[in-house]
Amino acid sequence: MSGTSTSMTNGYDAAAQQPRSRLSFDLDVDIAIVGAGLAGLTVALEAARLGASIAVLEGRHVGWGASGHHLGTVMPGFGLPVADLIERVGLEDARELWALSKEGAEYVRATATEEAMPGISVSEGALEVSNVDVGEALISRLQTLSGDLDTEVEGWQVDRVRSELRTDRYFHGIHYPKAFQLDPRKYVHGLAALARRAGARIFEDTPVVSIDPSGIRKRIVTPSARLRASHIVLCGNVHLGAPLRRLSETLLPVWRYAAVSEPLGERLGEVVAFRGSVMDSDGIDHFRIVDGDRLMWASPETTWDARPKRFAAAIQRRIDTVFPRLGKVAIADVFGGPVGVTVHGMPQVGQLRKGLWVASGFGRQGIGTTAMAGLLVARSILWGDERWRLFSPFELVWAGGPTGRVAGHLIGKWTRGSSAAAGALARYRERARLKERQREARLAEANRQAGARSPPRRPPPGQPRPARPPAQQAEPAAAGEHEGGPSSH
Repeated sequence: MSGTSTSMTNGYDAAAQQPRSRLSFDLDVDIAIVGAGLAGLTVALEAARLGASIAVLEGRHVGWGASGHHLGTVMPGFGLPVADLIERVGLEDARELWALSKEGAEYVRATATEEAMPGISVSEGALEVSNVDVGEALISRLQTLSGDLDTEVEGWQVDRVRSELRTDRYFHGIHYPKAFQLDPRKYVHGLAALARRAGARIFEDTPVVSIDPSGIRKRIVTPSARLRASHIVLCGNVHLGAPLRRLSETLLPVWRYAAVSEPLGERLGEVVAFRGSVMDSDGIDHFRIVDGDRLMWASPETTWDARPKRFAAAIQRRIDTVFPRLGKVAIADVFGGPVGVTVHGMPQVGQLRKGLWVASGFGRQGIGTTAMAGLLVARSILWGDERWRLFSPFELVWAGGPTGRVAGHLIGKWTRGSSAAAGALARYRERARLKERQREARLAEANRQAGARSPPRRPPPGQPRPARPPAQQAEPAAAGEHEGGPSSH
């Protein structure tokens, strides 16, 4: 989940306020795209640039779902942990998948320039912090990322992390210097503007009633028109519904809520010096500074829709728990949006049947992954790029329906609870070690001042103790002496 800067708190940009166009006439195109979010608009932009005729159908308006409600962090990787990805597909395929995710992040950076999208507000760096003391695991992960996957990363020790984030709740960290963040609402509407400029036609307020993917020319029915296309790309996330229920039921709908604080002034910089995105290793918190002195924070997550304002107090308490030195933080706005989370933790990218494509399942994946999928699908259709087959091991898996949503909610609660317990235990052990070092330092200082030697060490277990020196025996009595004294003779 995520959020953005002033546009998130002050309303839509001018690009979002332009008149909407509905599909009200029958149309034939090369590629029809269902869903005007980040992935769908990337497919539209790239396919239009390659010369295809494009129609994008959106049931509401551009970026209304999760695509307009991100914290805006762009970095390589997937929702599936790196070690699990390598175990699932092997090191060679994992390298290729990771390279694709890096390509997606680079595409976003190249597209989101001030020339193309004024006010996009790019800031640099992302920091993943651990809630527990995991130095050895950090070293292993760094070796995998930098050595096996050729990613620029830095390992930060506890002191470095805490010099940037004034809290004792975080230990080690992994810094991604080439990661960045931007205003996602400006980005999604900037993509739409670029796609229109390239020749794509975007129809909003145009829900899809039915899809017939059979035949050379596939058919889509909307409330007021019909559309035919050689290829259909499904980018509708959890909202595809009846037209393709088999796909929508493979996604667990998750709503994550985020807040933007009121301006905090200089005290924010004194507590949070790092200017990029910060996320914890358990996926509980994700925050960054926006507009210079506001804190944007995503934390609560549910598997049902709710009014975002309900979560203002929860986010406020969470900020106070992590950064008590900030004092009371007033919340200016709370927002949220649904994402589709896959069971296996990877996005759904590829061809379901001839001419029917999918680019979906981006919950917990990040903006760079949506760009990667959009690029890959457009190039697969028009260039014959076969790299989408790298995602074949991650098939469509049913998310469990209502039971899956309940299970997802309980798992989320258990994850947050276990993370809190592990963090509390790690901080307790850290305090205990600190007290022990302080005690030893005081004892050493006392010994130094007294000029005393260190006490002798005890022999290791199983070693015999040194024998005590034998007691001194009394000398024999002198000749002629006895108990009564010297002889009287």
